[in-house]
This record gives sequence, C-alpha cells and structure tokens, in this order.
Amino acid sequence: MVGLSAGEKHFICGGIAQDLRSDGRQRLQFRPISVLIGVIPQANGSAQVRLGATDVIVSVKAELGKPTLLQPDKGKVAIYVDCSPTAGPAFEGRGSEELSTELSVGLQRCLLGDKSGAVQPTPVPNGIFLAYECATEFRAGIDLSSLIVVEGKVCWDLYVDGLVISSDGNLLDALAAAVKVAHLLRMFICCTDIDGLAALSNTGIPKVSVSLGPSPEDQPEVDVSDEEFLQFDTSGIPVVVTLTKVGRHYIVDATAEEESQMSSAVSLSVNRNGHICGLTKRGGAGLDPSVVLDMISVAKHVAKNLTSVLDSEIAAAEAAEDDES
Repeated sequence: MVGLSAGEKHFICGGIAQDLRSDGRQRLQFRPISVLIGVIPQANGSAQVRLGATDVIVSVKAELGKPTLLQPDKGKVAIYVDCSPTAGPAFEGRGSEELSTELSVGLQRCLLGDKSGAVQPTPVPNGIFLAYECATEFRAGIDLSSLIVVEGKVCWDLYVDGLVISSDGNLLDALAAAVKVAHLLRMFICCTDIDGLAALSNTGIPKVSVSLGPSPEDQPEVDVSDEEFLQFDTSGIPVVVTLTKVGRHYIVDATAEEESQMSSAVSLSVNRNGHICGLTKRGGAGLDPSVVLDMISVAKHVAKNLTSVLDSEIAAAEAAEDDES
C-alpha cells in the first residue's frame, strides 16, 4: 500500500481530472516501454519488459505431454507469476503470495479465457479478479488446439512463469507484454504428411517427428529435434490494457500511487485485429454496463498504439541480437 498525504492524494486526483497526471502524461498515455528478448537462455522463450519503473521477466518452457480426456484436441498452458520480495513493501510476507495469485489468474483470463481449458491456478481470495460479462464475442489469445501434435495422444504443455522484479503499478499489462514478446508464444501449426510425420512450427519450439503405430491404440513414437527450430508469428497474442478509474475518469498505465486512489480497474486483452480476448475486473466499485462498453472502445484504440510500440521494440531488440551474434 502506498502511503500518501491528503495533499498528495488531492494532487493526483486533481491532475487526472484535468488530464495532466503527476508525471506529465495524459490520461490515455503509457509510460516509456523497453524490451529485452532471450534473457533466460535455458527457456524456450523469454523476455524482460520495463514499463517506467515497473520491471518484469517472463519465461516459457515447452514440454511434450498428453491431452486431457475432456479436451483431447487441445494442449495445455499453465501460467504462474511470482513477486520478488524486493519489488516493494507490499510484496513482503503473505502480500506477495496473494498478489502472485491475483496476477496469475488475471493473466490467464486475459490470455486464455475462462473456457480455454487452461490449467487453473488457485482461486483468488475474495474474488479480487472477476470475469466480466459483456456483449462482446471473446476470442482466445492463445489457440490451445494449435498445441496438439497427435490428437488425444501427444500435445505441447506450455509453462509460462512471470517474475515481478520492480513494481510501480500496471503489472498485468507489463506481464502480458512480456508474454507477447517472449519468443515462444507464437501461433502453432501442426501438420501430418502421408508418412506420418508431424511438425510443430514456432520460434523456440523444436521440430517434432511422430511415427504412428499400425493400430490407433498404439502410443506414437516422438522424436524431438535438438537442432531444428521453426519460426512463426506472434500476431495472435493480445496485449492487455488496464483502465483504472480514479474519481470520475479512467486512465491507462497507472502508477502505484495512482492505483492507490482507484475505485475499480478493468483489464482487457485485445489482439492485433481489435478483437477482445479476455476481460477482468478488480476493485469493489461497480461499473455501469454502458461505461464498460465505452472502456472496451477506448481499450481497442489504446491497444492498437501499444501493439505498434511493441512491434517496434521487438524489431529493435531482434536487430540488436543479430548485431551481437
């Protein structure tokens, strides 16, 4: 919890009301964002994102597994976020555990949705993150059916781990940006030719050859290449835009001080095509449905700009990586 005097609170709220925030930004303006890729060599994909003074790392590991009986045509994704005790006073003791769970659930719902078949984290205490119903067609940010190698027998299990290094607000948006940038989470294509060979195309994901037995009941033999890695596209992975309501107005990319004055916040994940992939809400104050629909419209506009910024940062990071190699 950020401790502020009455004068500081008045200054923050008054600035937001006048569309001039404490750090000079307008209400719908993000802080400068920087990106590093491949920060954890042992992972299949990783990225570090700095959003102002907020600093997070996301790594992704891929392992071959078996689909569940209920969803034999889908792979599995598990998302977990850990908060370093050094990230701030609020992260000490049980505060770190509760916030880690909130962020894990929020990130899952924004990227995968409630009906995605994703591995479910522990429920959030007091329902801090809630699924919000609205008249919008949700589209999954990560297509779990693309993780299938052999239906009902072999799939990819993705383990997405986030670490909060430093916190100055807007953690969910920063973590989602790191997931998008991390070179693993790209759309997958699985194909089988007449010889029974399956290939999974993705940066950081090895090429897989599958030999099917003569009987459908036989367990397929899987050969994972140590040398061949195939590249694909991240365009389907959404960004997350959190709209934080302070007074009568809502802002994007709230700092920790601004979050301490919020009545509620809505986080929406939006893909490159402007489709909503997920939505969560926190804070006790209710929101009129018309306000939520207005927030969705604003989030789509902000997400378009954020996606463009991330594209530029990714291109710059890849160019720097090529120069070093």
